[in-house]
Amino acid sequence: MKITLQKSIIENILVHAQPFLEKKDTSQITSHVFLDVSNSKLTVKATDYEIGFLVSTDNVNIIGNGSVTANGKKLLDIVRILKEGDINLEVKNDILYISQAHSNFKLPTFAYNEFPEFPTYEGKPRISIDSHSLIESLKKITPSIDTNNPKFELNGALIDIKQDSINFASTDTRRLAVVNIPNHNSSELSIIVPKKAIIEIQKLFFDDIELYYDETSLIIHSNQYTFFTKLINGKFPEYSRIIPKEIANNLILPKAIMIESLKQITTISTDVKITFLNDLITFESLSDDNIEAKTEINCQTGFSSPFVIAINSKYLLDFLNSINSSEFTIGLNEGNLPFILSDENFRTVVMPIVI
Repeated sequence: MKITLQKSIIENILVHAQPFLEKKDTSQITSHVFLDVSNSKLTVKATDYEIGFLVSTDNVNIIGNGSVTANGKKLLDIVRILKEGDINLEVKNDILYISQAHSNFKLPTFAYNEFPEFPTYEGKPRISIDSHSLIESLKKITPSIDTNNPKFELNGALIDIKQDSINFASTDTRRLAVVNIPNHNSSELSIIVPKKAIIEIQKLFFDDIELYYDETSLIIHSNQYTFFTKLINGKFPEYSRIIPKEIANNLILPKAIMIESLKQITTISTDVKITFLNDLITFESLSDDNIEAKTEINCQTGFSSPFVIAINSKYLLDFLNSINSSEFTIGLNEGNLPFILSDENFRTVVMPIVI
């Protein structure tokens, strides 16, 4: 293999490949990127077995075809310190040589034929959804995905496909986030996608996409990238049962002022007591350190007597930072019961703190 290509091209590819590499054990072939030069293009793959990334480019001057692997992080480090312009990559005697003008580097390689196989999307069922709807929905539910929960299914997001809609859901057991988008589908399906994959999908895809799936994998293909992730095997909680069916009090509140008030309190405490009065909302810190923060906003609530809830402010701020509207709806029943934050097709059910 022998090629010449622009630094910016190979650097951009290697930057996107980093999250897919094995970081802790560099003796694993999954710490390497796989480079293949054939059919007048360069194809680069990276995978840690759980998620994988493939990109191809024809913006390359090919002198000789071939395949090679090299440590993905070290190769990126080398490319980054070189100057703008062409970089040469050449394989000789199972060594990858990187050169530019008077600068020369070499990296050891592994047997490229031992690099993990990527699942193919050909012949697999397809999910019809546009990229904007997918990315916007995933952004809204990402903060509610749990991390390192012994119930593995909570460490991912549910994509629940119905005949006339798709629901995206996630929960960390203290809150539940659900986005509903109308969508015509020929079949019904529920899959759980790991949090790491959810985050990488949002970084990679902006153009038209195609989604394919089987029992173990989700594959996303665009003109630029192909991505795969292993699915989480498990049963996601019955999220529709968690959403309160009836709401006693629905209030429309201003987003910007709520964010400002909450941030003032979080300088002292993440736990906040919110009291709704007839024409006033007060915010108070819940802290055991004898430190106090308090602020208030003028707002008509309709409550004839004080209504109090205590919450982890992060849950409310995560919701508010995910929406584009200037107002949102909060649905309240009793102070110690779950309440609903709503904006168009996005709802978050939050468990209050009992005080």
